[in-house]
Amino acid sequence: MIRVNMEKARAITHDRRRIAREREFAPHDAVIAKQIPGKSASEAEASRAVIRAKYDARQAEISGAADPEALKAIIEREGL
Repeated sequence: MIRVNMEKARAITHDRRRIAREREFAPHDAVIAKQIPGKSASEAEASRAVIRAKYDARQAEISGAADPEALKAIIEREGL
């Protein structure tokens, strides 16, 4: 019987979540950091807020996962 260390499995899943979040933030970070003409920093920040809320929910779901199957389902559903 294989035993899964859930703390390590959660940590791995959180790392994958962070990487996915960074990818989604990248274009908005560029607008804010570079002050790209024709692009609104406030629109970029609003988009970033939506992304933060999405990943906050994922973080809670990962932290509350009861077993490896639940973590696997999150990874597959979210494409992490």
